[in-house]
Amino acid sequence: MRNVSPLPAPINATIMVWMATEALAPASAHSDDFEEIHVRRGPRSGVPMVVAVHRTFRGRSLGGCRLWTYADFEAAVLDAERLSRAMTLKAAAADLPLGGGKAVIALAPGESLEGERRRAALHDFAELVDGLDGRYVTAEDVGVGEQDMAIVARHTRHVVGRPVEQGGSGDPSPYTALGVELAIRAALGDDDLRGRAVTVAGLGHVGASLAERLARAGARLTVTDINPARRAVAAVLGAAWVEPDEAIAVAGDVFAPCALGGVLDDDAVERLDVTVVAGAANNQLAHGGVAARLHERGILWAPDFIANAGGLINVAAELEGYDRERVLRGVHAIAETLRAVFARARAHDTTTLAAAEALVAERLAARH
Repeated sequence: MRNVSPLPAPINATIMVWMATEALAPASAHSDDFEEIHVRRGPRSGVPMVVAVHRTFRGRSLGGCRLWTYADFEAAVLDAERLSRAMTLKAAAADLPLGGGKAVIALAPGESLEGERRRAALHDFAELVDGLDGRYVTAEDVGVGEQDMAIVARHTRHVVGRPVEQGGSGDPSPYTALGVELAIRAALGDDDLRGRAVTVAGLGHVGASLAERLARAGARLTVTDINPARRAVAAVLGAAWVEPDEAIAVAGDVFAPCALGGVLDDDAVERLDVTVVAGAANNQLAHGGVAARLHERGILWAPDFIANAGGLINVAAELEGYDRERVLRGVHAIAETLRAVFARARAHDTTTLAAAEALVAERLAARH
């Protein structure tokens, strides 16, 4: 464990908060050690940003850059840590030759980042990434898109997820959505989704794409989003709309969290009225004990770091020469991995989280 002390303001130049100085033992799925964490206030934009590298493999980690609002900078650092740890799990579960990293560009409450200042912040961020010499490769995440990655790519080569016309693989959202659909099918144990009642909470790029896929497959959809303008998606798909705080309790077969993490806390689990939880959000469990309560209630949870790996699989393919057929094979393997996790959990009468972490630990150990 390591603690991050409250950071002084303003943050000048680049500050290395912590960095390993000795060779690390093989990581376990539970390790809280990080190889390096960097924070910086952008010299052009004045915007604070974080890069957290949980693990490298063959000298490289990969994870998206999140542009989000935080109550304070400590919260931004902690979010980057949690997300980078999840990326290590995700890459190992998907058998990708990568470690896990993540970046956060942190906004204050009520602050926006547009126009020239946004471009300046992305330039600042690119320089931070470039200074890590490939130990962290960035991509898009919440609040950041293909065009942002195109700006980043002007100042560093350690970036994936650029627009197709610029040699990148484009928007990874459809591949994440495909992986989550496959996770839902694996959890239900039935390839036929016709008539299945699914609630999709969060209609961003991934959530909307997932909802469209499920609608085409004949599922009965209920949807929600904190942005009321997303009701238009419900109208197009013929889906029922509920308010965000009502979604967790909608009766049906599947609850698919596709917004930010931490949605499954103790109270939320008691309100669930489904047999399966499988969605695109990262870090869905508010704490590890939630997995035990889901297990006790007989609700099958598809571990998020397996179910939502499709986007990572897609952008990671750029590093070795992009091949869409290889990407699709990797995304379809998500279902096979989840079936193995579910079988292990049943055999040992344990949680799917414990079973997934055991699988990841085995794959990490096999790398050494």
